Amino acid sequence: MTNTNTSSSGANSDAIENLLAYLGNRDPIDTFAETPDALRTATSGLSEGQLRTLEAPGKWSILNVVQHLGHTELAIGLRYRMVLSEDAPPIQAIDQDHWVSALFPDDVSLEESLEDFSGLRAINLRLLRRVTAAQWQRYGIHNERGEETLGAMVRLYAAHDRYHLHQIQRILDAQG
Repeated sequence: MTNTNTSSSGANSDAIENLLAYLGNRDPIDTFAETPDALRTATSGLSEGQLRTLEAPGKWSILNVVQHLGHTELAIGLRYRMVLSEDAPPIQAIDQDHWVSALFPDDVSLEESLEDFSGLRAINLRLLRRVTAAQWQRYGIHNERGEETLGAMVRLYAAHDRYHLHQIQRILDAQG
């Protein structure tokens, strides 16, 4: 992938750079492929209490993080397909906190959440592994971040994976 910059400014740009630091020099596609197993490892053997305890008031639980990753995978799969098949499509941001709270967080088990995420990730990886060098430069117009190439999106979401794996460990550490 080449030229994977997003066009952003100010605080939004700083937030993106901070997120991308979680990816570092790792290959985004390799990161995507590794995340389902890393999530299973990070959550293996945890009790329902550990899974459902909020990090702090107004923050997410480990289960919420896994659910969020599934929600995100669904949304980014659509974004990838729009960018690959349309010229400069609009890309709508999602309210991640609202999705987590509104989409039945108490009715979905860890196993269901892991299966959903893993299945969606496999579908998206099959697509991304077929992308040509020229297609990595295709872009959409994100309503908050502006013009964003497919390559930039993939790097950003691979960093997003790494951040949330870190978040799961942080929640576990806070639980003692």
